[in-house]
Amino acid sequence: MLFRLRAILFVLVMTLIVVPWCAVVVGSVVTPQPFRYKLAALWTRWAMYLARALCGVTWKVKGWENLPKGPAILLPKHQSTWETFWLPSFMPQRLSFVYKRELHLIPFFGWGMAVLGMINIDRNKGQDAFQQVVKSGTEHLRDGWWIVIFPEGTRTAPGSTKRYKTGGARLAVATRTPVVPIAVNSGECWPRGVLIRRSGEITVSIGPAIPVEGRSVEEVNAAVESWIETEMRTLAPHRYTAPYAPLRDSVAASAG
Repeated sequence: MLFRLRAILFVLVMTLIVVPWCAVVVGSVVTPQPFRYKLAALWTRWAMYLARALCGVTWKVKGWENLPKGPAILLPKHQSTWETFWLPSFMPQRLSFVYKRELHLIPFFGWGMAVLGMINIDRNKGQDAFQQVVKSGTEHLRDGWWIVIFPEGTRTAPGSTKRYKTGGARLAVATRTPVVPIAVNSGECWPRGVLIRRSGEITVSIGPAIPVEGRSVEEVNAAVESWIETEMRTLAPHRYTAPYAPLRDSVAASAG
């Protein structure tokens, strides 16, 4: 019972804090972008420590040494909201998430995202939307950002896998930027659609950077999927009944 009360307290505190904090971020629109980013990341980091203190959600990281010194595109497994908080809190570079523009319509939270200068897309524009991602992504990488794209496109339940879309691999090939696959088992402690967080340790496993020179989009995407899904069987072996096998022929994958 005490744990449930602490978990509910976490949700209540987060709900109360998000409005004034986002208002501060929106108000900082007149300041340089790096300052706005640090202000927003301060909130996400605070949320991580609050979840640890109240809900017992801790974390460990494998593979810090695999992060490149230069430009990178991060392609993480997406099981939970947790990694969208953890990544900007602890990655050594500013992160530009690629996300749908409709999120800007969410009061306060969406408004705060809008002033951060990340890459937002109008998904109704099809191929034109991707060209905008390439243009903005090239500029962000040049300015020292790392790009974050969730290759499955949405959150997946622990033990499940969705078709890996090729948007991240396409951007990497177009900009000649290495990709970094990341496996995470956050859904064990912070499941989608569940109010109560579960105590436990989340593992973030950072894979070796995958170079794109001489590789096709399909080859890069297949390498990302293979590394992440194989690693997931190490992080959460109780969730899987068989070794990793590709969901489909990567050559036939959709552009996503």
